[in-house]
Amino acid sequence: MLMNNLLAAAVAAPMVLTSASAIADTWNVNHEDSTLGFVVQQGEGTVTGTFGDWTASIEFDPEQLETAVITAQIRTPTASTGNTQLDGMLPTADFFDINEFPVAEFTAENVTLVGGNQYKADGSLIIKGISQPVELTFTLDIDGDTAKANGEASISRQAYNVGKTVKTDALADTVKVTLDLTAIR
Repeated sequence: MLMNNLLAAAVAAPMVLTSASAIADTWNVNHEDSTLGFVVQQGEGTVTGTFGDWTASIEFDPEQLETAVITAQIRTPTASTGNTQLDGMLPTADFFDINEFPVAEFTAENVTLVGGNQYKADGSLIIKGISQPVELTFTLDIDGDTAKANGEASISRQAYNVGKTVKTDALADTVKVTLDLTAIR
């Protein structure tokens, strides 16, 4: 019996040590110094907006990208552009349909180094219950326990049935999602 327990411990020890060393750093977003926004062409002009309420869970170690997991939950009722007409349309069923779908979700588990401090996170974004693949490109600078990331992803609003009755010459189909994030580990 003792020999079986020792053998089991000898076999399990390397697995436990390997698992412990593969755990990524946990980063907590500093929301006072972070912005999640969007940019879209509207006619001849550009509309920029932000989401006032969102959370993120970030497990990331640049030395162990295979362990990276990034998730975010975005409260769609907090979308704001400063454009009264557009802000009035965003909560409606034609756009974000906030009564039925108050949260959009992003998940990425495939992060790769592009070069230098540039990364790419392949994931999925769910808006209005519709999941689409999305590529988030970002730069990352880590100074001690503080990380600063700036990134963007381009999505098709029509693929999510957002503003489905609005023609693309009035409001472009491509929406750039922007991220300016500070996080602490």
